[in-house]
Amino acid sequence: MKISDFLAPSHVQIDLRASDKAQLMRELAQRAAGPAGLSADTIIAALTQREALGSTGLGGGVAIPHARFAELKQPFGLLARLRKAIAFDAIDGQPVNIVFLLLLPAEKAGEQLNALATVARKLRDSGELQLLQKARDAAALYAVMVAER
Repeated sequence: MKISDFLAPSHVQIDLRASDKAQLMRELAQRAAGPAGLSADTIIAALTQREALGSTGLGGGVAIPHARFAELKQPFGLLARLRKAIAFDAIDGQPVNIVFLLLLPAEKAGEQLNALATVARKLRDSGELQLLQKARDAAALYAVMVAER
């Protein structure tokens, strides 16, 4: 599975503003709701429940909040680079400014793990992270995220 299979250019946001983790989750849920065919409240509830199990902040300024939904048939992604990094309870204690929201089907366990692993692999690569940080606009951010190197 490729990232371009579940991330559309229109679902990439640059300079997103959020003062804290809760506001960021609300903003991401609102942006994802329509295109994913879910309500923002449903997304927020699932993300909050998942975060209660442990932070999805990977470290290095990256977070991959994700949750499963019975209503989804395919993974759905939304990528955001924040204007200013925020506290996210990341594993390394560092603030986060690259966030990849991943909404996954409740079924198809192999496919959803593959989508999550693909995103995590990309965002753990320091070279890729530097390119994401330097991207000038949403189109460039998308191009870096979906490039297969």
